[in-house]
Amino acid sequence: MKIFSTLERSQLRNLLFLFFSGLAFWTSLTSMLPTLPLYIEDLGAPPEQVGFVMGCFAIGLLLSRVWLGNLADRRSRKIVVVIGTGVAAIAPLGYVFFQSIPWLMVTRAFHGISIAAFTTAYSALVVDISPVKQRGELLGYMSLAIPLGMAFGPALGGFLQASVDYKSLFFIPAVLGAIAFLLAIQVREEQRFHSLGSHPDRESQLSQLWRLLASPRIRVPTIILLLIGTGFGILVSYLPGFMRDAAVDLNAGWYYSAAAIASFVARVMTGRASDRYGRGLFVSLSLVSFGLSMFLLAIAYSSTAFVFSAIFEGIGVGTLMPMAIAVLSDRSLPNERAIVYSLSIGGFDLGTALGGPFLGSLVALLTYRGLFLVATSLSAIALIIFLTQSSKDARHSFRFATGRGKDLYALEALEVLEPRSS
Repeated sequence: MKIFSTLERSQLRNLLFLFFSGLAFWTSLTSMLPTLPLYIEDLGAPPEQVGFVMGCFAIGLLLSRVWLGNLADRRSRKIVVVIGTGVAAIAPLGYVFFQSIPWLMVTRAFHGISIAAFTTAYSALVVDISPVKQRGELLGYMSLAIPLGMAFGPALGGFLQASVDYKSLFFIPAVLGAIAFLLAIQVREEQRFHSLGSHPDRESQLSQLWRLLASPRIRVPTIILLLIGTGFGILVSYLPGFMRDAAVDLNAGWYYSAAAIASFVARVMTGRASDRYGRGLFVSLSLVSFGLSMFLLAIAYSSTAFVFSAIFEGIGVGTLMPMAIAVLSDRSLPNERAIVYSLSIGGFDLGTALGGPFLGSLVALLTYRGLFLVATSLSAIALIIFLTQSSKDARHSFRFATGRGKDLYALEALEVLEPRSS
């Protein structure tokens, strides 16, 4: 933590306001994970409608991400952070005032704008504020707001569900969102100079997106994130209802908190190790861990099984997301990196949107346990694809995915294999 003593007072002030804004934001957002599905059920919605409402969050996220990214780059990072925290303060109240399924879907989609805005601008603003030589370390410290908020939030939601009525249950996340908003507006953003040159038209942007998707270096990670995102959408939409039906002596909030703690530990331990042993090995291990988590849910009959599932889920997602970003960073040029991130991580968002509403219609046929077996199968498919398609051919893919070979799609490897003509 010595790094903070080297910062100028204005830099330290801005980073502190941002960090606690992020902590309040993620606590607000995740406090509703164990409670909102049950609230929607209590309003009379069948399981498939619960999935549709929960999935609308990712729909709002997807539809707003590109526009908000443009706004952050061309106008102001702070404005986009403020938009995200403002939506986080307003949206929870909508769940109380609008209790019909169509309006709940609209509210949930509106709520999705919050995470699209906040995650788009938060890291960029941290980078803008931080000294160039200390950006990596400061980004690492500032990102701890995510697992900390995800540890506190679900536990808080579970406690509130057992203690207060639904009106108070959604009032607290709104207050936390408002605190995040008030902290965000205290940040002083330095004036940045933007290029006034020509920007690619819509047709050129679409051509670039299709070109990237057609490239196996980007397509395969995107497909894997889509598959795991679909499994994650099943988890978020149906875990609370499943735990209530299973009558286990464990609140769903503690599941998410245990997963967040495991995710925190995984993020700390795997980053440096991946530099030594390769990204591919840790992507493979994350897919195995997430699949094992979903399988444990499918056969869970005790609180112990749910806790172990939470640990493996936290390790899986907590390892996969930073490793996927690292792989994409290795494989992309600086001038295309932002669009590569948004495209591939958008695969996870799309999967989350699909997982709840489209697979929820199978609840009556498969039961909750059957849905988690579907999520297990999706993880297995993702692992097979990564083991066989993540590099130039099946042999190199297997070597990369098991930590015994380099990533041949990484720019450094491509420059060795295919030297640029002078």
